Amino acid sequence: MSASINIPKATRQANWVALLWTTPALIFYIIFALVPMLIALYLSFTQWNGLSPETWVGLRNWMALFSDTVTGHALLLTVEMMIISWLLQTPLSLLLGVFMAGVQRYRSVLSVFYFLPLLFSTVAIGLTWLSILDPNFGLLDILLKTIGLPGLAKGWLGDSGLAFYVVVILIAWQFIPFHALLYLGGARQIPRELYEAANLDGAGRIQKFFSITLPQLRYTIITSTTLILTGSLTYFDLIFVTTGGGPGYATRVLPLQMYITAFPNQQVGYGSVLAVLLAVFGIVLSLLLLRFTGFTRMSSQLEGL
Repeated sequence: MSASINIPKATRQANWVALLWTTPALIFYIIFALVPMLIALYLSFTQWNGLSPETWVGLRNWMALFSDTVTGHALLLTVEMMIISWLLQTPLSLLLGVFMAGVQRYRSVLSVFYFLPLLFSTVAIGLTWLSILDPNFGLLDILLKTIGLPGLAKGWLGDSGLAFYVVVILIAWQFIPFHALLYLGGARQIPRELYEAANLDGAGRIQKFFSITLPQLRYTIITSTTLILTGSLTYFDLIFVTTGGGPGYATRVLPLQMYITAFPNQQVGYGSVLAVLLAVFGIVLSLLLLRFTGFTRMSSQLEGL
């Protein structure tokens, strides 16, 4: 005979309460994430222009993916953008967040200006920088000519060799304040006793940063890294507003290639293939980060204090 397991009444009630609280989020996820993904997966096996009835074509769209050089180039640009974005945003966000975590009043005042990009919409940011970088009457080129450096004035977003890196810098300018805010919160959670003990040992500012601050911000770094890498798979609006993917294919990353394929080119079926590819790429990347960073096995870093 198998012995029945008696679950305490309080535990059962707690489980039901937890289920009740998670149900709205689960419903939201099913309606706005899971269902659209299943629809995109179905459309990836069809040929459809968005208006007429779709036609089932099987694996034709998926087979075309392997011979599409434009999509291959877009995928490489996306990976490159992920790497450069992480290398650019992580150290700057970390240093800025730790700086703003100080108790001095002037740091709080400066923080107001650092966080200004978070207040603007992406379209507004794109249009603003588009005007600043305009080769004819842009503020940047006028400034360079005024200070006697006319040789540096150029069409920053019209140069196929520069446009991609300029766009990456604009994206970093937009999102560094957000990640700095994460590091600000993490830095302020570090116990002051650690720094007081380091002061008694005669540790300098740089030594305290690498021996105390950086190790204590390990999980914040993992969180920020995950958001930067997976967020790079969704960069679309700023690139669309500033360059539209050009000049040529210089800034046409995979999300933008998906949009152009599905809507302007009216190839919704093949565009759905790219949408599924992006989703799978993001899921696999997130799982790898969770697996190799130990994010799911987080333990308190304050034990023993």
